[in-house]
Amino acid sequence: MNSSQASSSNEAPRPYIGGQALLEGVMMRSPHSFAIVCRRRSGELSVRERPIADERKGVRAFPFVRGVATLVESLRLGSEALQYSSKIFEEDLAEEEAAEARARNRSAGLSTLLLTLRAQVEQQVVALSLPIVALVTRADGERGAGGEKQTGGAGQALIILFALGIFVAAPQAGANLINRVFHLGLDLRSASFQLITGVMKLAIVIGYLSLLRNIPEIRRVFQYHGAEHKTISTYEAQEPLTVANARGKTTLHPRCGTTFLVMVAMVSVVIFSAIGPFLPRIGPQGGLAENLILFLMKLPFIPVLAAVTFELQRIFARYCTKGPLRVLLWPGFLVQKITTIEPDDDQLEVALASLRTTLWREDALASAPTQVTELRFPSYNDLVTYTGYTPSQG
Repeated sequence: MNSSQASSSNEAPRPYIGGQALLEGVMMRSPHSFAIVCRRRSGELSVRERPIADERKGVRAFPFVRGVATLVESLRLGSEALQYSSKIFEEDLAEEEAAEARARNRSAGLSTLLLTLRAQVEQQVVALSLPIVALVTRADGERGAGGEKQTGGAGQALIILFALGIFVAAPQAGANLINRVFHLGLDLRSASFQLITGVMKLAIVIGYLSLLRNIPEIRRVFQYHGAEHKTISTYEAQEPLTVANARGKTTLHPRCGTTFLVMVAMVSVVIFSAIGPFLPRIGPQGGLAENLILFLMKLPFIPVLAAVTFELQRIFARYCTKGPLRVLLWPGFLVQKITTIEPDDDQLEVALASLRTTLWREDALASAPTQVTELRFPSYNDLVTYTGYTPSQG
């Protein structure tokens, strides 16, 4: 999602803001800043902020190209943010387990074994859930932002594999199963088959997200997702960044990653129906070979699908937020009701803290440090009163 336009024609445009919900945290990014804030179990706020290069120019700013560039950048930065929040989460979990073991005063060997096994199970469940969570909770600005080379290639690859499996392979396999079971005799390239594939895509996504919502850690991520939306809506409304102002905002936002995925399902029906008749036929109709070849032939069109969906989402978010055209946003909003949950004030503080941290650099680019900044604050109020990267700090 992006920030609002300038408050008046005489003022410089406000920085574009995008974000993503994390494990007990929120990531925010602006044209020059990338910030992560996580709430420790002690109540402290861990802050990590670093500069990123603003590359919203040249070819990357062209329509359709910018959509793919933004998606790639979101995966890269989102992977880094998830790694950081997972590290903080695991550290706190380990400390809590150690404290529980000491408090129970049981046999050290058995207690440690049981706690370790529980921790490993919890971490594996959460780790397997993170790829899809990263996709549905991300929120992009209208323009991408580049930066230095990042780690986390394995995390990005995992997200991409999850996306291909859930949004391409599984829906096609489900549609083919329906085609066979009900003896529909549909050509895999026909518009009817692509429509069934689109419906299957939505059904799989909604079902999977509904299951994830029941995992306690992921449910809290969805609360932070709601906090992120409320915070950016407060910023877009040009209201002071306070908990009271953010609390009254909706958890729904038109530039949410969830809405993007819903629109992908709809746009894919149109695109693959259009290109279907031109794809070569290989193997028996409806056979495994034909399905596999069709899946592989679809892959090169994924960037096109992302680019078209990105541009449509921009248009809908800009011109369809009010009046009768708002109905176009409701499919995405309905699914967002799964991936966003009303946050508490502590979670709103984390999202607000992350946004404030990105704005430190935007407000004082000349005096901001060029290296990564890592800080810890006892409370949100301590962060609010911190002067940040002001010129007076040198």
